[in-house]
Amino acid sequence: MVDAVDVSFLIADFSGDAALRFMAEPTGSLSGQEDQKDHLASVPLAGSPYGRALRSQQVCVEDHGDTTRLYAPVTDRGDALGVLELALPSPPDDHMVTFIASAAHALAYVIIANRRHTDLFERGQRNTPFSLAAEIQRRLLPAAFTCEGAEFTVAGWLEPASEVGGDTFDYSVERNMLYMSISDAKGHTVKAAQLATLAVSSLRNSRRSQSSVVDQARTANTTIAEHGTDEDFVAAIVMSIDLLTGAVEVVNAGHPTPHLVRHGVTTGVELEPDFPFGMFAEADYRAQAMVLEPGDRLVLVTDGMLEHNASVLDIAAALEEMTALHPREVVHTFARAVLAVTGEDLQDDATVLCLDWYGPQGSGGGRIASAGATQSRASGAPGAGEE
Repeated sequence: MVDAVDVSFLIADFSGDAALRFMAEPTGSLSGQEDQKDHLASVPLAGSPYGRALRSQQVCVEDHGDTTRLYAPVTDRGDALGVLELALPSPPDDHMVTFIASAAHALAYVIIANRRHTDLFERGQRNTPFSLAAEIQRRLLPAAFTCEGAEFTVAGWLEPASEVGGDTFDYSVERNMLYMSISDAKGHTVKAAQLATLAVSSLRNSRRSQSSVVDQARTANTTIAEHGTDEDFVAAIVMSIDLLTGAVEVVNAGHPTPHLVRHGVTTGVELEPDFPFGMFAEADYRAQAMVLEPGDRLVLVTDGMLEHNASVLDIAAALEEMTALHPREVVHTFARAVLAVTGEDLQDDATVLCLDWYGPQGSGGGRIASAGATQSRASGAPGAGEE
């Protein structure tokens, strides 16, 4: 339709550092027909047009002499799946650029629908082989690490330790409510992944039964106490955000408290801790309240960001330096920072969950809200509750 001489799709890997192009190589077969085996060619995102397209959520156009190359972000509700690359015989006009941007957005839905039936895309997103514990942990994470709506953007990232430490994060958007959780299971490797499976599955089951965050916490505590050992426990934060008011209910089950960035200043959110899930079968949990203001950024981290050789990272200062970044970039920047300060020797999983709150529709917002709203418009993302 656009007379492209070359078209390809590159999938963004989990780290956010590279995009991978699938290429087919003939392998030969006994039938005389050539089979094809996929292999991956990695393209770094830093300083490349692929990276610029994903960060800006805009089509990048470059002159390559005989052809003009276009790099269009393939994104759904802020979840950057990859880049559609086209080579055109002549420079495109604005109408064609807009058409290609829309085609790339439509491609995101095609990929989301088709990746349910194949390992192809999942394999393309992995820049290193997974251990069994990492495979279990991956299944506990949401299908998309970023979600944009009219009122909010949420993004998460998990940087696993050399021996997986049982971290998870999760979110779910309802018509008028956003649910978020972050958790850290005791131990490492498969045992920690199994314990995390109990916690996440319990929280999801309760949430899908429309239980309150307090009831979700109580059920998770009972589940781990019944099915774990006397020494098993999971620290967690479970919260709900009312999309009509910004009112938050949060349960703190022995987890590090969140950080709030308001008007460019980072403060710790004061939350009274309850016991981690599974520590005492008879433990009870309480909802604590706060209210988000338009322009607020709420950041949750696991103790992998705070302990051992990662503790030199100044989280508050880092957050204040990243106020202009999209939440997707915030969590990736944190991941790179913690790897840098630890010499890529993480002793525990390091997990970040970032929420930007723009306020109920029509209420406006501050600098962070404006940046996020621009990203939503660029990616064609519908608001929460829209079809």
